[in-house]
Amino acid sequence: MTSTNKLKILNDPIYGFITIPSERIFSIIEHPYFQRLRRISQMGMSYLVYPGAHHTRFHHAIGCVHLMQKAVQILRHKGVIISEAEEEALQIAILLHDIGHGPFSHAMEHSIVEGVDHESISLLFMEEMNRDFNQSLTLALQIFRGTYNRRFLNQLISSQLDMDRLDYLKRDSFYTGAAEGNINSERLITMLNVVNDDLVIEEKGIYSVEKFLVARRLMYWQVYLHKTSLVAEQLLIRVLKRAKELVEKGEKLNASKALSYFLYNKIGPENFSSETLSVFARLDDYDIISAMKEWQYHNDFVLSNLCNMIINRDLLKVKIKKKKPSVEKLEKRRIALQEKESISAEEADYFVFSGEVTNTAYKSENNNINILHKNGKISDVAKASDQLNLKALSKTVVKYYICYPKAKH
Repeated sequence: MTSTNKLKILNDPIYGFITIPSERIFSIIEHPYFQRLRRISQMGMSYLVYPGAHHTRFHHAIGCVHLMQKAVQILRHKGVIISEAEEEALQIAILLHDIGHGPFSHAMEHSIVEGVDHESISLLFMEEMNRDFNQSLTLALQIFRGTYNRRFLNQLISSQLDMDRLDYLKRDSFYTGAAEGNINSERLITMLNVVNDDLVIEEKGIYSVEKFLVARRLMYWQVYLHKTSLVAEQLLIRVLKRAKELVEKGEKLNASKALSYFLYNKIGPENFSSETLSVFARLDDYDIISAMKEWQYHNDFVLSNLCNMIINRDLLKVKIKKKKPSVEKLEKRRIALQEKESISAEEADYFVFSGEVTNTAYKSENNNINILHKNGKISDVAKASDQLNLKALSKTVVKYYICYPKAKH
C-alpha cells in the first residue's frame, strides 16, 4: 500500500497544526507498532478522576515531535550546528521514546511482566523497527541510548527539561483541566542554548523554568499521584496479579490471545524474545478493559470484586498520610474483612494494603537544569533563582497511603 502524499498536517488541540517533517517519520507513524499507541492511554486510570483525561500516547508522541522541530530551529538560529541527519534522528527518537508502554501505561510492568520496564521494551521495539526500515533508525537509537558523541542531543530527549516533559505537562494539564500544569513550553524552547555540548537555558528564561518546576510539582500531587487514580492503578495491578495466580492454579480465564499469552507464560528479561515482543505489540487498553468486563462475573471473590470496583468506579477507600500507617491498624482492618466475607488472609490482602509515593520536582544532583548568565557563567537553576522554593523542590517528599474497603450502609 503506497501513500502518495506523506507530508501530512495534523490538527492538535494544543499547538494547532503540526506538520509531519519527513516521509520517513510519516512511515514510522504508519507502522502498526506506532499506531498501537492510539489505544494506550497517556494517563492510565486518571480518567476516573478527570473525565477528560482520555488522551493517548499517540497524541503525546506527535506533540513531542512538534516541540523537537521548534527546538532544532531555535538552536540552529543561535549558531548550534545540527545536521539534517541529526535532526531527523532526534525526531525519530522522541517519536518512539514511549513506544514500549503497555496497557494503562505502568500497570503491566508491576504485574504480569516481571522485571521488564517500558524503557527496555521501547528499545526492543526500536531495534525491531530499525530492521524494518533498513537500519535508517541507527542514529536515532544512538542518540536515544546516549552513546552518540553529542550529549545535548540526548538531553533534548531525556533530561529534566526535555521535549517529553514539555509536552506531557502541557497536554495533561489541558485534558485534565488542571490549569496549574499549563507551562509555556514555547517560551522555554525559545530560551534553549548549548554550551560545551550541554543544554542550557538563557538567564532571561529563569522565571519560565521556575514556573515549569512548580507546575511539575503541582501536577504530581494534584493529578499523577491523586489518591483516586493511585488506588485505581493499584487495583488494576492486583487484578492482573490475581488473574495470573488463578491461571497458575489451573483456572480457565477468558481473555484475548495477547493477554492470555502473558497470563499463561512467565515472562521476564531472560525470555522476552522477538515472539514475545510481537505479542506485546498486540496488547493495549482494550484487552484489559474487555477482560475485566468478563472477569467481574467470575466466581473468584477477589478477581470479580476487583474488576467490579474498576468497571463501576466503586473503589476502595484511600487515605494519604505523612506518617507510615501502623501494622496493627492494617491488621485490624484485614481481620474485619476476613470475618465479614469469610475469606483467607491472602485474599484479604488484595483489599487492605498500604504503600508510599514519592515526588521530587527537581533533582539537582544529576542532569541538572543549567542557567547561562549574561556574563557567560553557568549555574544550577536552584542556585541562580532568587526563589527559595526551588531549594525545597529539590527535596524528595514521601507520603504514605492506606487502602481498605468502604463501609457499606
